[in-house]
Amino acid sequence: MIALAQMAEAVLRTADGREKTALSHDFAAQWRSARADGGMPEIGRADPPLHPARPAAPQLLSPRDVPRRRPGTPEGRIALLHAVAHIELNAVDLHWDIIARFTDTKMPIGFYDDWVKAADEESKHFNLMCDCLEAAGSFYGALPAHAGMWRAAEDTVDDFMGRLAVVPMVLEARGLDVTPGMIEVFKRAKDAGAIAALETIYAEEVHHVAYGSKWFHFLCGRHELDPTEKFHALVRQYFHGQLKPPFNEEKRAEAGIPPDFYWPLADSR
Repeated sequence: MIALAQMAEAVLRTADGREKTALSHDFAAQWRSARADGGMPEIGRADPPLHPARPAAPQLLSPRDVPRRRPGTPEGRIALLHAVAHIELNAVDLHWDIIARFTDTKMPIGFYDDWVKAADEESKHFNLMCDCLEAAGSFYGALPAHAGMWRAAEDTVDDFMGRLAVVPMVLEARGLDVTPGMIEVFKRAKDAGAIAALETIYAEEVHHVAYGSKWFHFLCGRHELDPTEKFHALVRQYFHGQLKPPFNEEKRAEAGIPPDFYWPLADSR
């Protein structure tokens, strides 16, 4: 078994989405097997690319140039599934990237357990969305997609705490806010497959946000920093969008993010 950081780099350098997620699943299974009965596999070092390998399609556009489609139409629902698939593929890379990129910071083995599990689940989520697209007569790559998904990784390439603050605690937390509405769209369309897939994603994303909160608080404790103040500073530094209500306060709290983390940022923008 190669070192975990090298596994992460290999996923990042694989372009095709189905191949990337198959490799991700295989490496996650190897890690779980090595960790069974208290094993301590090697973390190692890697040289992750600044940008992960990507398939030739979809065409990546500026967010303002991505066509908007009404979710009440079949075409709009396909566009919604495609957008979620794109988010999930980026999430696979983001979770392997945090493993490969910050090996200079000594972390407990539980940190790696969490992010391998998160990357494995994001791989499942991407494939669930691809299956839904194919059931609807489409496929991932058929529509243009958001080019800015990797910006948070670029901006925090040298800032471990910044990465934890912006990716799981802002971007993935936003998924907790919007996914219930997406599920309602497919309930109205009586699309059982998409409903089941999105409900799986919704349940598991809570854990990914919680991993971010747990390890962000861990690093704040290590450096004797106030978590709320540090989170606000990092989000203001690195996050280029807006924190917009309504917030899913119940699920955010379940993931370890209390209202005083996000409401002051929303109010100040």
